[in-house]
Amino acid sequence: MSISMSRLILYVHNVELLKSFYQAQFGFSVVEEIPDEWAVLKAGEVQLALHLVGEPYRGSAAHAGHSNAKLVFSLPSGLPALRDKLIASGINMGELKRYSGFPMLLCDGKDPEGNVFQLSQAD
Repeated sequence: MSISMSRLILYVHNVELLKSFYQAQFGFSVVEEIPDEWAVLKAGEVQLALHLVGEPYRGSAAHAGHSNAKLVFSLPSGLPALRDKLIASGINMGELKRYSGFPMLLCDGKDPEGNVFQLSQAD
């Protein structure tokens, strides 16, 4: 049996805001959409789906920015330049970092709703 991930769903407060963010900053295209409720973006082999949070959480800070997940995006080159572009766009970005024995350049950031993402580039 071969199992692979095809889609990751994030529950969000503002589908349009995050759809626009991931389109503008990472160039992801929309493959499916129900305006203001649902958007699916092509993010390489895995689709990133944005689903409006349930009614009890709308307008509440109880759901925003509290996730134990990290979205990891890989790019073949240009990570420092992309980080600079994101910072210039007002995106909260961490420092570039490396770990001994791990041949990757890494940088974490947060999308407009506080979801943590990581950018990675192999050496």
